[in-house]
Amino acid sequence: MSADPATDVFEEHRSVLTGVAYRMLGRIADAEDVVQEAWLRWSSADREEVREPRAYLVRITTRLAIDRLRRLRARREVYVGPWLPEPLATEEPHGVPPVPDAAERAALADTVSFAVLVVLESLSPLERAVFVLREAFGFPYAEIAAALGRTEPAVRQVAGRARRHVEERRPRYDVDPAERRDLTERFLAAASGGSVERLMALLAPDVRLVSDAGGRAKAALRIIGTADKVGRFLAAVAREVGPDWDMRVAEFNGGPAVACFVGGKPDTFLQLDVRDGLIQCIYIVRNPDKLSGLSVPFAR
Repeated sequence: MSADPATDVFEEHRSVLTGVAYRMLGRIADAEDVVQEAWLRWSSADREEVREPRAYLVRITTRLAIDRLRRLRARREVYVGPWLPEPLATEEPHGVPPVPDAAERAALADTVSFAVLVVLESLSPLERAVFVLREAFGFPYAEIAAALGRTEPAVRQVAGRARRHVEERRPRYDVDPAERRDLTERFLAAASGGSVERLMALLAPDVRLVSDAGGRAKAALRIIGTADKVGRFLAAVAREVGPDWDMRVAEFNGGPAVACFVGGKPDTFLQLDVRDGLIQCIYIVRNPDKLSGLSVPFAR
């Protein structure tokens, strides 16, 4: 406990606020900025008038995140190449205490997955806020309505529209976590060994590869589709793997991923969507502004 009760209350809810902000914005630095601004609002508020601190803090954080997202949308329209979220280390579900129930944990992890966060980019800021608060954190509709200054019927309508949108576009398959990790490790072994044949054998016929470098590093500027094209791209990348590359598997965004370091510095993040033992989509992040958290799982 600190000497300041206001700090204690805020810290009690910080993980939830960070979880909301990250799912809204897709970047750790932006989420942390929003949470810091929420703290400044909280520290200067008349807290004797606040009956439910969590609801109050979530309301502030959500509105700040909506405002920031609206500003960021303009920048993302001129972003060089595809835009992907910043990788987030998730040994436990981010933004909530550890959940003992496996099904509930999987549901929480899903809302922070690359596949879902990419779909959330196509929602309006209001739709995204409603989806995050309802689907990721289970807030009651009445509480969401109060946080967003909307009526409860209006929020229910927005929630239904956002849920349908996400369900129509998210991958429609369940994957055993052990299978996904095994395929990730096989992919890593094939890439490390420069085996094009082994890489090709892991790809689904309609596999997609999405790279995000933001014009800051070498990467594909468009989404690559089909096993043949993706295989040729990966073969070229595999030829560049040298002895100073250090590639490790850890959990990011609710699933296994590969963190690549070159000369000890974070260089590339890679995560796979898999189904029926084959890779359906490959996400690659090389924008250095999004790689600062790669070392987190290995620094413990």
